[in-house]
Amino acid sequence: MNAVSPLQALQQQRLLLQLEYQVEKEAFRKQTERVGLGRKVKRGDAWFPLSVGRTYYNSLNQYCVEVTRTADQDIEHNFEYGKPVVFWTVDEPTTATPAAQGGVRYFNFTGTVSYVDGDRMVVTIPEGHAFDLQGSTKPIGVQLFFDETSYRCMFEALDRVMKAKNGRLAYLRDLFYTNMKPQTLSFEPMRFPWLNTTQEHAVNEVLRAKDVEVVHGPPGTGKTTTLVEAINETLMRESQVLVCAQSNMAVDWICEKLVDRGISVLRIGNPSRVNDKMLGFTYERQFEGHPDYPQLWAIRKAIRELRRKRKGRDASYHQKLERLKSRATELEIRINAELFGQARVIASTLVGAANRLLEGQKFSTLFIDEAAQALEAACWIAIRRAGRVILAGDHCQLPPTVKSIAALKAGLGKTLMERIVERKPECVTLLQVQYRMNDDIMRFSSDWFYGGKVKTAPQISHRGILDLDYPIDWIDTSQMEVGPDEPTFKEQFVGESFGRVNKGEANLTLQTLEQYFTKIGKQRVLDEQIDVGVISPYRAQVQYLRHLIKKREFFKPFRRLITVNTVDGFQGQERDVILISLVRANDDGQIGFLRDLRRMNVAITRARMKLIILGDASTMTRHPFYKKLNQYIEDLHHGQAATATSCGEPQPDNIE
Repeated sequence: MNAVSPLQALQQQRLLLQLEYQVEKEAFRKQTERVGLGRKVKRGDAWFPLSVGRTYYNSLNQYCVEVTRTADQDIEHNFEYGKPVVFWTVDEPTTATPAAQGGVRYFNFTGTVSYVDGDRMVVTIPEGHAFDLQGSTKPIGVQLFFDETSYRCMFEALDRVMKAKNGRLAYLRDLFYTNMKPQTLSFEPMRFPWLNTTQEHAVNEVLRAKDVEVVHGPPGTGKTTTLVEAINETLMRESQVLVCAQSNMAVDWICEKLVDRGISVLRIGNPSRVNDKMLGFTYERQFEGHPDYPQLWAIRKAIRELRRKRKGRDASYHQKLERLKSRATELEIRINAELFGQARVIASTLVGAANRLLEGQKFSTLFIDEAAQALEAACWIAIRRAGRVILAGDHCQLPPTVKSIAALKAGLGKTLMERIVERKPECVTLLQVQYRMNDDIMRFSSDWFYGGKVKTAPQISHRGILDLDYPIDWIDTSQMEVGPDEPTFKEQFVGESFGRVNKGEANLTLQTLEQYFTKIGKQRVLDEQIDVGVISPYRAQVQYLRHLIKKREFFKPFRRLITVNTVDGFQGQERDVILISLVRANDDGQIGFLRDLRRMNVAITRARMKLIILGDASTMTRHPFYKKLNQYIEDLHHGQAATATSCGEPQPDNIE
């Protein structure tokens, strides 16, 4: 087979991204037309009805409207900073539109989420449209809109990379796609006594890398700690670095750790969790906190008033307006220069690295956290601004989200991090000591995914809640008796693209948790704040479990200690106790996207002390991974742990 040139490979990427764009846009169009409002609200993609609050200009001179959701406040939603939204009203149902939702009428403008705090959201909208919302006599809703901007930024980045000649960008492109050897510096390793040996080695490798380095961090191995240390050490040698991640949440997490370390951070964009600590390092807060800001605000106000009072074609009007505008621009440039001058770390999402505030900025080093979850095209948006690239993440955990099955099969899901791990193993450092899980929980994952290289720190290898308790249980639902009025343990299909539910298994999951809490002692659970995660790969099952928990009196005192979510919702988190409801139970042994074993790796490695898996063994164990896992748990119970051997690479043709 002939080697593909970097340009051909990137051209292929662009075609696949185009395919993904079309599939997602079409899916969005269908969803907008066919999916009822109730379903959109339940999925967390819409708020309805809304109460429309005040409008104002924010510190970045964008026109904003505040909205609050007044119903379904306990549904977790998908609104976050930077996402585009559209508003709509609902006509009363008539005989012509007998559907319960009546006629939906969309407003002819889109907005962008500026920030969300619980049930309150601030949206930037084009000027002149506030009255449309405030003056409406009909109930108003808001829903997520198709995200054209992110795609545009990715296409632009790929085009830039393909056109690059002779510069640093062209060099990195050719390095990543060929067998060229990355360059390194050589110096005696530095000591960091507070890190373990593999973490210390990783920091040294980051400092030695002239081009690229990958910090591969399996669950619980202290990837963030290592990354913060590497950033801190890099800042001893460079005045400023760029730190990016795929999601707002991942950016928040690393920012928080850097600020705790005493490093000054300027966060482009708003955090996903709104609190004073997080808001304190956002660009917007720092901009309005600048001593020159009141003067700028007064000038902008004067410009708006001048425009409002404008009479005819008065020459002095234009002169006055231009004078004010150039004074405002001058002040903006000065404030910006000071904010960027003071910050040691500039942080944003990968798409956020296309922000106009970063125009013309160059950084010696770019750090990309959670790099295994980012599409390659998104990484190039940030790499365009950098001299060298440090990637951190774990390609054995959650992959990027790709909606188009054809694009996935053709390789769109393959990340830049995976490409470098395969082509340049000398650039990869594996962190090998984990500090999260009981050793029995970790060992299976270590053997199957990491070649048995990940070991448990001795102080936590036997951590547990109850004496003489097995750290992992598999409750096999195929053996369960079902009473006459009870739901069965077979999966059911719910609605288009919404997934599957297994009501019998959901009931059993909560019953199991109730029994475990009773065994520990309810008071002890509260005193020691023993926290629990209930995970299911299917959103429908998650919704059903949440609904059941709310109804059960037993769980009332523990509400704050229990989180129910999908695998993606638990990425990067951990709990004392984890219960996993696998849902799949059928006669054909079909397990759908549970064949993507990286998802299961995330699910089972969230547990610190106790892992309980509920699933139909006769369905699941036809797959070698689940067969091995089931056997491993049985052997543990019989006192002799077996070890897994093969490596868990999911096959894209198995994604449903």
